[in-house]
Amino acid sequence: MGGGSKSKSNSSSTTYYNKTTTKNPYVTSVTDNNGTTTTLNDGTAYKSIYDYTNANIEDLLNEYRNPTLDSQTNQSLLNAYTKNLNEKSKLAFENNIINPLANRNMLRSSQATNMYNNLSEAMNDSVSDYITNLLANSQTNTGNMINLLLNAYLQGQNMVSGNQAQSLQTSAGNATTNSSSSSKSNSWGL
Repeated sequence: MGGGSKSKSNSSSTTYYNKTTTKNPYVTSVTDNNGTTTTLNDGTAYKSIYDYTNANIEDLLNEYRNPTLDSQTNQSLLNAYTKNLNEKSKLAFENNIINPLANRNMLRSSQATNMYNNLSEAMNDSVSDYITNLLANSQTNTGNMINLLLNAYLQGQNMVSGNQAQSLQTSAGNATTNSSSSSKSNSWGL
């Protein structure tokens, strides 16, 4: 009646990648049969930005959402402002008011006290206004800082991607491929 045959063919290939290391001043990539590992080089700006951003982004985002005088940046700005205000106010008070009046024998202690109290009140108002502006601008300042950090962070990641692609391409060019194939054939007849 009839006869037939059955044939089966298998083929396989295995690619072996030579270990390839690709470096630039910022990034090192190593490609082998297990894939590619890329790291930012220690001591570089990209590595510092990467570490700083990863360690502080949660605090920065919280500061952005909830501006406060207690942040390190705002405390530094406020301290610098009040120190400068105190120094300049003291000099202005002595040089422009007290000394000229004293030199003309026109100064009574009650006048000096009143002038000092008025200056103190003006300084307090100035600090209060500065605090209001500082808090109003805090979110914008923190947002700008986050933006700058993330832009630099992404530049580092682009450097990683580029170096990784170069390492993969170099490794693929140096790879060796072993191929094997087998075939089986059966025939039968009735």
